[in-house]
Amino acid sequence: MFKSIFDQYEWNEVKTGIYAKTSRDVEQALHQQRRTLDDFAALISPAAAPYLGQMAAISNALTRQRFGNTMQMYIPMYLSNECQNICTYCGFSLDNKIRRKTLTPAEILMETAAIKEMGFDHVLLVTGEAHQQVGTDYFKKVLQLLRPHFSNISMEVQPMDEQDYRELTEEGLHAVLVYQETYHQDDYKKHHPKGRKSNFDYRLETPDRLGRAGIHKMGLGVLIGLEDWRTDSFFTALHLSYLEKTYWQTKYSISFPRLRPFSGGLTPKVVMSDRELVQLICAYRLFNQEVELSISTREEEKFRDHIVHLGITAMSAASKTNPGGYTVDLQSLEQFEISDDRSAAAIAAMLKGQGYEPVWKDWDPAFSGH
Repeated sequence: MFKSIFDQYEWNEVKTGIYAKTSRDVEQALHQQRRTLDDFAALISPAAAPYLGQMAAISNALTRQRFGNTMQMYIPMYLSNECQNICTYCGFSLDNKIRRKTLTPAEILMETAAIKEMGFDHVLLVTGEAHQQVGTDYFKKVLQLLRPHFSNISMEVQPMDEQDYRELTEEGLHAVLVYQETYHQDDYKKHHPKGRKSNFDYRLETPDRLGRAGIHKMGLGVLIGLEDWRTDSFFTALHLSYLEKTYWQTKYSISFPRLRPFSGGLTPKVVMSDRELVQLICAYRLFNQEVELSISTREEEKFRDHIVHLGITAMSAASKTNPGGYTVDLQSLEQFEISDDRSAAAIAAMLKGQGYEPVWKDWDPAFSGH
């Protein structure tokens, strides 16, 4: 279990080590063929900032070598904003007095028709964490409903038990995204005071349960802004390395959600600049050539246009972050504000203009020989 490895590290020691890295450490990391976690620490350190041009060039070459000039396109479908947790940074938090909504099968099919019309074949199902309203039985019915319509179905919902994941995988679930939010245990408790999500260890062990259940792909990440992003990213990379060794048949992706405004929102403890996010994306690619790197519509149009060449392999487009946001209930409360609100066709045109091919189906079968 990852927890036994995690417990060997102390947050402040890791943080001090990252901030103590020198330009010599960075240059050494840049010249390696296979980079270690220590090299990754150097590449995300403040000392690496002047080397961003070199990092970007290497990241671009490695990404093209492994993924070609393709960009995986996906779209979220929010099924419910019901939530039993109190989280300080989320619009769906139990203590936010908002109108709650969970989509019915008929409403899900209406949303599906709108999403299919835009060209998507890869959907990410998202809910709040409410086991009674949106539990395993609800998700099974949704997967049965959607399987004929999408070649790739991912989920970002509450952590579940291993058996739940087995059953959902059998129903056609392809990937699960589960973000630790932060690996800083004390801060985690502060941001998750109530609900099942307040259990740090259960969340930390979720990827292990997914791996044992035989999920095809899992997504990791932290909510950037809750804590020092460099230290949190080191722990994410540590987690990724453990998972790849332990569950080697599973594919992995990393996402980079930066804390965005929502109604009643939290001010980020640490603000990450665009340049620092580019540094982090490039550092991940230099550290791991196989991992998929995903960017959402939380980021602004201009920024998303500029990072296409820097290591990203998946992008969302035309996203709505409220249940029924495409057709059913345009006014229900969003989980967070969107920054890039261009249509899917506009994003595809932007990618083609930069020499990239938008891929609407999952690329895994095409790369199965690698």
